[in-house]
Amino acid sequence: MRSVVLTAAAIGAVAVTAACGGDGHGSGHTAERPAATATSAPVSTTGHNQADIAFAQGMIPHHRQAVQMVELAERRAGDPQVKSLAGKIKTAQQPEIDQMTAWLREWGAPTASPSVGGHSMHGIAPGDAMPGMMTAEDMTAMERASGNEFDRMFLEMMIRHHQGAVQMASTEMEQGQNPAAKSLAEKIKADQTAEISQMRNLLNNR
Repeated sequence: MRSVVLTAAAIGAVAVTAACGGDGHGSGHTAERPAATATSAPVSTTGHNQADIAFAQGMIPHHRQAVQMVELAERRAGDPQVKSLAGKIKTAQQPEIDQMTAWLREWGAPTASPSVGGHSMHGIAPGDAMPGMMTAEDMTAMERASGNEFDRMFLEMMIRHHQGAVQMASTEMEQGQNPAAKSLAEKIKADQTAEISQMRNLLNNR
C-alpha cells in the first residue's frame, strides 16, 4: 500500500514540473512566445518625434541629388578613382533612401516636405533649401563638364554636399527620438566624413 502512495506522489510531482515548464520545453514555455511576439514592434515604430520626420524628409531629396551627381560621374568623370567613389556613394545612399521612405510611411508622414523655401521638393531643390544642396545651375554646369574639369567640379561639389549631410545627421543625433533613425544618422555622419577626407585627398593630388 505504501508503494502505491509513493508512486502517486511521484506522478504528481512530475505533473507539476511539466505544467510549470521546468524542463524549458513544456507548455508554459511555448505559451509565452506568442505574447512576446505580439508586444514586440519594428525598431522604426518604437517612437518618433518631429525631428525624426524632418530628418527623413530632408535627407531623402538630399540623397537623391547625390545619386544624380554620381550618375553623372559614371558617364563624365575621367579619373577611375572618382568613378569608383561615385559608385560607392550610390551603393550606400539608395538603400538609405528606401529605408527612410519606409519609415515615413509607417509614421503616417509625407515622404517629403511639401516645400522648402517656397519651392517644390520634387526634383532638384534650390541651393538654400537645405545644407549642401546644389542649385539647378550647379547641376547644369556638371552636366556640361567632362574629364578633368568634371572631376574637380564633382569633388568640390560633393564635399560641400557631404558637409551638409553631416550637419543634418548631427541635428538628428541631437534632437531625434527614434533609435533606428538616430543610428542611421550616426552611420551617415561617419561614412560621409570619411568620404570627405578621401575626396580632399583626391583634390590635393590633382
